[in-house]
Amino acid sequence: MASAPSIVNVGYRSTNFWVVSAGRSRLLIDLGWPGMFSALTANLDRMDIPLREITHGVATHYHMDHAGAAQDLKNTGMQLIVAAEQVAAVPLMAQHMKPTDRYTPIADDGNLVVPCAQSRALLRDLGFDGEFVHTPGHSTDSITVLLDSGEAFTGDLTWPNFATEEAMAEVVASWSRLRERGARTVHAGHGPVRPMPAL
Repeated sequence: MASAPSIVNVGYRSTNFWVVSAGRSRLLIDLGWPGMFSALTANLDRMDIPLREITHGVATHYHMDHAGAAQDLKNTGMQLIVAAEQVAAVPLMAQHMKPTDRYTPIADDGNLVVPCAQSRALLRDLGFDGEFVHTPGHSTDSITVLLDSGEAFTGDLTWPNFATEEAMAEVVASWSRLRERGARTVHAGHGPVRPMPAL
């Protein structure tokens, strides 16, 4: 197994966007707010991460604060990875946008669609040891990027003690799936880095 990659938070507006680097490979996990691409690029500059080095990006789910700048990033040359479990959610996000959001709609062309079950091979080709895990609970299209070194990028997966009664079983099942696969540290879409929750 390769050594743990470096992880840098380039987030803004209380949302975390994670640049994960291993050697010359860089992956952006969660893709910015709509209409605020300049804030994302400014934070990349501040962290001395050239935008051109981020060759691939993935959204943990298709809500505006996690995937709103996906097409703006594609327009700069980044390839968008979409889990097969997310495909139906991509166009739905546009329905929630207002003209004032200055959202650039996501085009289908050029997207790299991969089922979660086949994501390990894709990530290995990019230089990372890990996989995508389907973790519904916040939304049906939510995935976690789980590295073999134990880091779990969970997006907005609901913390178990905040889950509603209706969602509790699904939320606990998603967290259990991550624990069974070796998750140890949670890099969520909002808030600090934390250890895995008790179930």
